[in-house]
Amino acid sequence: MTLFIFTGDMLVMLFMVVVVVWVFWKSSDDTIKRSAEIPLKDEVREDEHAV
Repeated sequence: MTLFIFTGDMLVMLFMVVVVVWVFWKSSDDTIKRSAEIPLKDEVREDEHAV
């Protein structure tokens, strides 16, 4: 049973890696750069919302 669960986990991990690599290869450089900047631009600065 343990081997079955381990094999299933490895197949899921392989699928996720293949999806990430496929998206990376199919996307343009601009799209990848904009996606990478999303976490950097989600902070709210105090001076932007000053009343």
